[in-house]
Amino acid sequence: MSCCLLFVFHRCDELLSPVVRDTEVTRAARRRSTNKKVFFPSSPCEVSGASTTPARPQLLNRTPGSLLKHSFTPLIKRHPDVSAILSTGGKSPRYSQTPARLGNLSTNLDDSDWTNTLYLSPQQSGLVDSSFTEDVTMSAVMLKEDDPGEAASFSMFPEFLQSYLRHSSSAIFDLIEEYETICEEQVGMLKKIVTRATPGQQKFSQTASMLWLLQQEMVTWRLLTSLYRDRIQSALEDDVMIDAAAPSESEKVIVENLFQRDSLVRQSQIVVDWLETIAKDEIGDFSDNIEFYAKSVYWENTLHTLKQRRTPSHAGFSRPLVTELDPDAPVRQKLPLADLDREDDIRMLKYLFTLIRAGMTEEAQRLCKRCGQAWRAATLEGWKLYHDPNISGGVELQPVEGNPHRCVWKTCCWRMAEDEQFNRYERAIYAALSGNLKQLLPVCDSWEDTVWAYFRVLVDTLVEQEICSSGTALHQLEELPREYLEANWTLERVFEELKATEKKRVLEETKEHYHVIQKFVILGDLDGLMEEFSDWLSHGKPALPSHLLRFMTHLILFFRSLGMQIKEEISVDILKTYIQVLVNKKHTDLIAFYVSHLPADMAIAQYSEFLECVTETDQRKHCLELAKEAGLDVAAVTKTVVENIRKRDADDFSHHDLALDSGTSEEDLRKIDVIDWLVFDPSQRAEALKQSNAIMRKFLGSKKHEAAKEVFAKIPEDSMREIYKQWEAQGMDIPLPAEDQNAIREHLCIRAYLEAHEAFNEWFKHMNSPPQKPTLSSQAKFTETVAHEMKEKEYELDCRNWKGRLEALTDDVRDRIYNVLLFVDGGWMVDVREDAEADPERSHQMTLLRRLCLPMMAFLLHSVLHSTEQHQECLRLADIVSSEQQKLYQVFSKEELRKFLRKLRESSLLLLDKDLDPLGYEIQS
Repeated sequence: MSCCLLFVFHRCDELLSPVVRDTEVTRAARRRSTNKKVFFPSSPCEVSGASTTPARPQLLNRTPGSLLKHSFTPLIKRHPDVSAILSTGGKSPRYSQTPARLGNLSTNLDDSDWTNTLYLSPQQSGLVDSSFTEDVTMSAVMLKEDDPGEAASFSMFPEFLQSYLRHSSSAIFDLIEEYETICEEQVGMLKKIVTRATPGQQKFSQTASMLWLLQQEMVTWRLLTSLYRDRIQSALEDDVMIDAAAPSESEKVIVENLFQRDSLVRQSQIVVDWLETIAKDEIGDFSDNIEFYAKSVYWENTLHTLKQRRTPSHAGFSRPLVTELDPDAPVRQKLPLADLDREDDIRMLKYLFTLIRAGMTEEAQRLCKRCGQAWRAATLEGWKLYHDPNISGGVELQPVEGNPHRCVWKTCCWRMAEDEQFNRYERAIYAALSGNLKQLLPVCDSWEDTVWAYFRVLVDTLVEQEICSSGTALHQLEELPREYLEANWTLERVFEELKATEKKRVLEETKEHYHVIQKFVILGDLDGLMEEFSDWLSHGKPALPSHLLRFMTHLILFFRSLGMQIKEEISVDILKTYIQVLVNKKHTDLIAFYVSHLPADMAIAQYSEFLECVTETDQRKHCLELAKEAGLDVAAVTKTVVENIRKRDADDFSHHDLALDSGTSEEDLRKIDVIDWLVFDPSQRAEALKQSNAIMRKFLGSKKHEAAKEVFAKIPEDSMREIYKQWEAQGMDIPLPAEDQNAIREHLCIRAYLEAHEAFNEWFKHMNSPPQKPTLSSQAKFTETVAHEMKEKEYELDCRNWKGRLEALTDDVRDRIYNVLLFVDGGWMVDVREDAEADPERSHQMTLLRRLCLPMMAFLLHSVLHSTEQHQECLRLADIVSSEQQKLYQVFSKEELRKFLRKLRESSLLLLDKDLDPLGYEIQS
């Protein structure tokens, strides 16, 4: 069967002896301890017709450049190199790869031992540079953390935001590629940490989990770049007429036209390419050292054994072996190879499949040649599409490309994949080349491998169907199964088939967050993706990883940048959840930016909630500057912060008597402190007055006078002047708004009340601390008597000073209480402007304060006057309370009026005792 696939067969005339073989094996074994990293060299001796697979940076040179431009100019015609597309090493025309970490692939494999070049030391591969020591030191430092992975990746949060801000006005795909680069650098660091960590420790598992998470994020950004670049280009070209392709005998031209017009086949190939790059990134970790017992001779050990048996000296038991060494001999004769050759074949076939899986067909061919299996390299060559450029005429003959008998080759590949006599990896290799999904899936153990198998077969099937429908005479695939040729593949069907797999690992990986995201990105189902996001957020437990939330947030911003319609409610939930993560991680400088992407009202509420926890003055100013830079309504934010805190409790107004003031609680201190948010900006002084008034009303109503005084002290003395200045700066000739004018009046009312209260406290303290009269014992000596006389003189002086001070304090407290009781323009805590916007809560509180505070002020004043024997002045209070101008009697309850009248009666009785009438006037005889 294998002989039917041969197009090129290199015969090896010179065979190495077993002695040479043993020497080679020994030499390779000595290298095993020093060469660990798999590295893929190339050879100048290529299989005939093979095209070179470049490293990632070279891909743009062999792909039509116009298809990879960042500016999406509509194109009329595109002619991708489909011969390169259809091989496992080929790439779709729009797929732009990111440089891999595999190094240079140009080392000459045929000039040196390939196993020596596969594993290079850091010095050989150029990995030792100035940053090497820094990386080692950094990984050692991170290992001391409780969660090294989390600590090492902490910087990714600000890095993503910085990248977004740098590319806010440039091509969006430059930004996505930078995201991938950030993840790639972080993955490199985490790999170093994992290699230094002790397996089995919790640190190791945590870091390994973080490494996997960031690897998945990296490749997801890569997928987004590739797919959406193509989708946007396709959308821009929808209205551009594409010339109808003329009938052609060339398979290559037919398929080029297919890729030109069919987004399904083109984007499916992009997915294949993407999955192959993932495998290529990971191929350095493939198995252990790859060493083969045979170096350049095909089945060398079997050949040696057969030669030994032909010698006359050979004797003893001989196990059955093949007697011929053509490629089909083991299958045809149904006899085994020598054990070492069989082991070589098994390992080599597995390795070849790994190379095929990574899209490295040319490397696989070079490996076959290096190991003396040039015939196998030739079997990997027949996939190339036939193209004869001479059919259309021309001055000079040009070489014919591809395989004119590709249909025969493909049928043979299909049959080999179905033949159970072959190794499972050999069958999988030819299944991949022929589109035989059934035989390809058994070796696909992961989600990526399985998806790759489905999409590879999908592309293969669509290509064959297109060639068949074109009526090309060269194409005859009658011997392939009908279900293959007539398969109706769609993207949705691929993932439905994936759910039905019997492999437990694949089913489990299907549920992984990033694999779910990748599925919906491939399907282009943004609504389905948003619903998945919603489900993840609603479950809540376990909480989503913080880096996954970062990815989800920047994915939302990516879709918004492209102008794509996504579910707003879910997008908002994602942003809010991520903002909470930033708050918890204390990424203060990042929060304002993400909050600015919420709806305006929600942004104000969200940022205000965050600012409630910021207590340092400098930090508060910094947060407000960030909010301003992010375009948030700073005035509304600070107002909301204050309102949130001042409305947090539900303390009721208490009756004001002569009991002690209430103490200041922790919550009260927060209310006092929150006013600072409104005094940073002079333009917010009016709002500062309104909010401070509201807080002080609550404090006064709860008898927390000291707390109210602290709030009052927060307001700058020039606030009223600043309010008028700000209003005049706006060029307004009309009076201040009613709300602002009423707030200023209320502020003055509260000031008058606090001054009166402070004056009474000072008077009361002085009143109750008179000088103490010195005493002299009856048995005092002369010196003591003299000292006593001196003390009495000092006492008399202190009494005069005390009385003078008391009179001054009495006059002061009387005037200040009168300022409250007789407050101008309508009374204390009464608005002058009635055209202000209605505020029922404020009006109710002001009415309550009048009822609570004014009677108390009257009682305090009576107490002051009565204690200083100003009884006639006490009776004047009756005139003030009963005055129809002030109508203070309306704020007294019946009980308070009765109590007030009793006080006045006491004053009148004392006046009568002084031979005065009840009102304090002299009695006329």
